[in-house]
Amino acid sequence: MQLDDLYRRVIMDHYKSPHNSGTFEDGAVTVEMNNPTCGDSISLQLLVKDGIIERAKFKGEGCSISIASASMMTDAVKGKKIEDALQIAQDFSAMMTGTDAEFEYEDIQALSGVTKFPARIKCATLSWNAMKKGIELSEQ
Repeated sequence: MQLDDLYRRVIMDHYKSPHNSGTFEDGAVTVEMNNPTCGDSISLQLLVKDGIIERAKFKGEGCSISIASASMMTDAVKGKKIEDALQIAQDFSAMMTGTDAEFEYEDIQALSGVTKFPARIKCATLSWNAMKKGIELSEQ
């Protein structure tokens, strides 16, 4: 099996059965964002306590890249210190510009091929931008 095929399968698995999908009510910061270019939208909830992202959930509509990226992002940042989550987001942004990056949560690497399709980068980064905004709001 080729790497591209494996990456495609990982993306489709996250798209068809997204992790951390849904909402919760107890003190979460909620961020709503959309990509007007293609219609992707996300509602991301983060529960941040003592500098740690305890929980992350999302609801969204969009393409396979957008939903898979949100699923992977919520998996990657749950239980992480804010500064670690922001570093993962920075590494993800670097990967979207073609820079090699490695991730503890390896599924994220499946999105590296998005760089071949510049119009899809905004789809992949939507949830990550929502996460950064959510961290900002949680610190206010």
